[in-house]
Amino acid sequence: MSTVGSRNLTLADLAKRYDPDGKIAKIVEVLNEDHEVLEDVTFKECNDGTSHKTTIRTGIPEATWRKLYGGIQSTKSATAQVVDSCGMLEALPKIDVDLVDKSGDPTGALFSENAPHIEGIRQQLEKTLFYGDVADYPERFMGLNPRYDLYERSSTDDGKFDYNVLHGGGSGSDNTSIWLVTWGDNTCHGLYPKGSKAGLVQENKGKQMVTAYDDSGNPAGDYFAYVTHYKWDVGLCVRDWRSVGRIANIDVSDLSGASAADLITLMIQLSERVQGTGKKAFYMHPSLRTYLRLQMLDKSNVNLTWDKVEGRRVLAFDDIPVRASRQISLAESLLSQAS
Repeated sequence: MSTVGSRNLTLADLAKRYDPDGKIAKIVEVLNEDHEVLEDVTFKECNDGTSHKTTIRTGIPEATWRKLYGGIQSTKSATAQVVDSCGMLEALPKIDVDLVDKSGDPTGALFSENAPHIEGIRQQLEKTLFYGDVADYPERFMGLNPRYDLYERSSTDDGKFDYNVLHGGGSGSDNTSIWLVTWGDNTCHGLYPKGSKAGLVQENKGKQMVTAYDDSGNPAGDYFAYVTHYKWDVGLCVRDWRSVGRIANIDVSDLSGASAADLITLMIQLSERVQGTGKKAFYMHPSLRTYLRLQMLDKSNVNLTWDKVEGRRVLAFDDIPVRASRQISLAESLLSQAS
């Protein structure tokens, strides 16, 4: 969500952040989200600078049934190489020196304005994990949506990626998806450039002279500011397409009616198709997770449970954690069937 209005923090803005004792108040970040997806992602260093080359087996050699004095045919496997790249996600907050120094709580004032920039990076990254498309935004990285953009042509043809994309029965443009991802070095994992660090990097640039701009984007003189640079170089590699699955075309407007998608049946089908060894998790919008729980009220089974994961209470379906992500859209366009 973008900020509406002035792009710079004002004294009026700062005044709203004080506690009665004159210290910067702890702000309830109502725009912040739980980033369960980012907690799950495993990261691996790129093997080719800022990109990662993956060799995939596309064909298995056929052995020969040999008879006496008969020959054995020479065979070989077939492979293909896929290249995934990283994008550079950055933020550069500049906070007026006088604003900070006169606040009475310089450390708190800086933290108060820098924290939402970190949250903005997290939200942008999580959204790109699902919807990033280098065809439209070459500076980003390829997310899951454009890799799994057609639903199954046949429920028995398990040789193509679309076998792992189920049709939720929806129509129109108010659809959403459920994802099942197996995180691991040989399945699906995040990327960071060779020789760098994984995760968000913060660098305090100190006091600098910066240029001010008016609301029209025109230069309006210079001023001193405390500058902080946040950077996250990151990408995504789907090493084995069988390790990820999607239930697409879930009609949001139908969820409360008789024609609602049978989420339980679809999730069972998807869990049987997604393969690979690693950390598995379902991902869906929080409102869809609510409908899943409501559907479970009418079922006499125990697929949906509450489990303990690393000391936290986590919703699970068939022992697979069910995570919420507000970055999964409730207005996805309709996916077509593979031909």
